[in-house]
Amino acid sequence: MTNTTGYEIADSLGLLLRRTTRARLYAHLTEGLGEAVDELTYPVLSGLARTGACSAADLGREVGLDRSTVTRRADRLERAGLLRREPDPADGRATLLALTSEGHDLVAVTRRRLAARIEDSLTSWPQADARTFAHWLRRFVDEGPFAAGEEPAAGDEGEAGAPKASGPAPG
Repeated sequence: MTNTTGYEIADSLGLLLRRTTRARLYAHLTEGLGEAVDELTYPVLSGLARTGACSAADLGREVGLDRSTVTRRADRLERAGLLRREPDPADGRATLLALTSEGHDLVAVTRRRLAARIEDSLTSWPQADARTFAHWLRRFVDEGPFAAGEEPAAGDEGEAGAPKASGPAPG
């Protein structure tokens, strides 16, 4: 494999991970789901669905936000009945954020919307190609530079924690 392949993948990932790309996607996924649910609060909901109950600081590390931002967004979601605060059984002074059943239901809606949007974008692909792409993408996520336990070298992160591409800038 050539370094050109690495640059091409890095550029594509850069486009996918851009804050504006994520915000556009989150706005689509959360459209019509209530005043508290938007492109700003979606990462908190989605992150809690992945991690389970956790502190605002831990969730912030998971979703790339600082603790105070997570707390403000959690306040909105709590008022809407989508998450709750509960005492941390390991530390009585600490509080954990957790999804309510309504929060879990809402995340399920957004996941269905995301899957449908992906399926719609692949309708022009032969079905076998789409399945192959899904297989290789999963393998790349599981074994590539973003695999669990793989931490980028200090100073080697771009926006959203993506490694900086050292080749041509994404268009």
